[in-house]
Amino acid sequence: MNSFVVKKINTLLGALLLIVFSVLTGCHPAPTGEEEDTAPEAKTPVRITSVSIKSMDESIELRATSQFQKKVSVKANATGYIDNVSISIGDDVTLGQLLFTIKTKEANAIENPKVINDTSLNFSGLLKIKAQKTGIITLLEHQKGDYVQDGDELGIISEANSLIFILDVPFELHRYIKPGMPCTILFPDNTTTKGTIRSSLPTVDAVSQTQSFVITLNGGASLPENLIVKVHIVKSTKEKAQVLPKTALLADETQTQFWVMKLINDSTAVKIPVQKGIETDTEIEITDPQFSNSDRIIYNGNYGLADTAKIFIQKGTGDNQ
Repeated sequence: MNSFVVKKINTLLGALLLIVFSVLTGCHPAPTGEEEDTAPEAKTPVRITSVSIKSMDESIELRATSQFQKKVSVKANATGYIDNVSISIGDDVTLGQLLFTIKTKEANAIENPKVINDTSLNFSGLLKIKAQKTGIITLLEHQKGDYVQDGDELGIISEANSLIFILDVPFELHRYIKPGMPCTILFPDNTTTKGTIRSSLPTVDAVSQTQSFVITLNGGASLPENLIVKVHIVKSTKEKAQVLPKTALLADETQTQFWVMKLINDSTAVKIPVQKGIETDTEIEITDPQFSNSDRIIYNGNYGLADTAKIFIQKGTGDNQ
């Protein structure tokens, strides 16, 4: 062979070897099913609880305003000028305590003080007004030097032990409110006291369509008038209710279908449709179906889980597991 033929053969062999090498290095074996199964499976961390059987109360919350039921109007007993005021608004007064002194207009018109102080006339020109009741001065209309006429109101004494609360109840709820029922009064400072619904007023407000009920306190309390409070009244009570934490309950967007996520084993949870009953701020009654104490229900981490979901259980303080 001449050199040209040899060179051509070597070139062809080199190209062939390059093609074979590219084919061999470019081929990879397809992954087997066993390798796919080794990939980690996504699981949602959850915390679980179980149902508890207890008594539950369903209550309604309404607003009430404090009011002194008994008030005594202090009135002038003559026409003249107020010579002295012995009390201030907010003072506690007792029966017979001096409140005002009035100088009659006739006495004020006499310039000679000797005539006024002449004991033979048995008239000083000064009239004393005393408290007719024990209570608190809640209104003071006049001060020293004011001109008043006979019968003018000078102030108001409110009897402290006559404090009541006026509860305004929407008429559609009036069937739940009965005289003699107990209630809990929650003050703005988060303290509470017990009260009793005493009576109802036989009228309904024309605008708000609410009926007023009178609440009396079970114990004495020094409270101001016009204080707005919250009143909790038990609407219904159920003994031996099946109860779950409220976070265990899930619902659709229309709040018409409800369900919980129940564990069927240590790693799988399924959707269980339920019917709810009485609710509180933290708990809810499940009326159907009936769960056993051994059933495990997700109460944390359940939002967005599919009908059959892979989970793993997290332990937490307070879990009922």
